[in-house]
Amino acid sequence: MRAFTQHQGLVAPMDRANVDTDMIIPKQFLKSIKRTGFGPNLFDELRYLDEGQPDQDSSKRSLNPDFVLNQARYKNASVLLARRNFGCGSSREHAPWALDDFGFRVIIAPSFADIFYNNCFKNGLLPIVLDEKIVDRLFQESEGTEGYQLMVDLTAQTVTTPSGESYSFDVDNFRRHCLLNGLDDIGVTLEDAEAIRVYEDARRQTAPWLFNAGN
Repeated sequence: MRAFTQHQGLVAPMDRANVDTDMIIPKQFLKSIKRTGFGPNLFDELRYLDEGQPDQDSSKRSLNPDFVLNQARYKNASVLLARRNFGCGSSREHAPWALDDFGFRVIIAPSFADIFYNNCFKNGLLPIVLDEKIVDRLFQESEGTEGYQLMVDLTAQTVTTPSGESYSFDVDNFRRHCLLNGLDDIGVTLEDAEAIRVYEDARRQTAPWLFNAGN
């Protein structure tokens, strides 16, 4: 998993509340457990005018010109600005996979669904909760200023605007540690690899039959 320390990126404002995981990545595309390849179908029902199917060439589909991510000014955006209860619905981990594969590193909203929020940290995305009034201000600024970027500093736990105004955000210490060091669940376990090896060596001495079951 990629580590996250600081990130400065173009902001895409998605002015819609209660965006669920089926809207983030529709169910017909959940046919792989690989973490890549989902970006072209992120927000599929909103990005395209036709209904997409697995293995369909997205470059040949009709784009919805009114959808924010299809507008030229938001091309290559890596910070998604959203409304309350982002990521509600099913627990599919494909949702953060699709966001990451598209190129987003940060999602800012007044609130997130719990499971989606947790899944973001496990996949290298930083979900940031800011007060709704602050989010309203960021929407106004990003929509009114082409090329609007935010600087996100996980170490300092701040979001800084182009004018230099800075907003603090809270994040659990364990989740922060994992993101700063690029640790998913397996990576966290491997931090104790030496202790696990010592334990297993000791168990081979005290209970050797447990390690000879296949012989």
